[in-house]
Amino acid sequence: MRLSKQERTHWLLLILLLPSLLYSLSCATGRAAREGKVGFTERGLASWYGPGFHGRATASGETYDMYDHTAAHQTLPLGTVVEVRNRDNGKRTTVRINDRGPFVRGRIIDLSRSAAKDLEMLGPGTAPVELRVLQTAELAPHPGGYWLQVAAFQDKSHAKDLRRTLSSSQPKAQVQSVGGWHRVLVGPFKNRKKARRAEQQLRQLGYNPVLKTGA
Repeated sequence: MRLSKQERTHWLLLILLLPSLLYSLSCATGRAAREGKVGFTERGLASWYGPGFHGRATASGETYDMYDHTAAHQTLPLGTVVEVRNRDNGKRTTVRINDRGPFVRGRIIDLSRSAAKDLEMLGPGTAPVELRVLQTAELAPHPGGYWLQVAAFQDKSHAKDLRRTLSSSQPKAQVQSVGGWHRVLVGPFKNRKKARRAEQQLRQLGYNPVLKTGA
């Protein structure tokens, strides 16, 4: 079968482009495999979103609460917990990815208002940041009520030590082991107000807990 000139041109272009397409696909696949793992880092601009989205549904199905420590990311698995560091001032915060975005070139994460306040970037609106994955998405929130995650360890003895340290001021502290990780949780709390009160107590002790709502 003879190919027309146009068909030969199409096949030639495909042959020439195939190596670069395969390379791009390989890079994207490799990045996706790394992104969900503990220790993955990424640098870029952070922004924040607040009143205009407060109360709306997020990509995870949760209701967006700008006073929670959550964030939107384009590709990280929903439920991933990351630490975000403001590269200008060194301020840090911990957030859980529960939404998709931002969709502006150069921006890598869209923070809740509370998280942006931690980084002292409410006024400027954006800041250069580095994010680091602390916890994979497989560690879903503990069922029922409101929970505060204080830390997660691969060594269970460290989790137990922290629980004992917290037990005097936080009798609801406990250790939950999932997927090779041991989380120190405080809860459950029946309502957000009680959870927030405990969160403030923990922050005064120097911890940076993440609020989680049960399924």
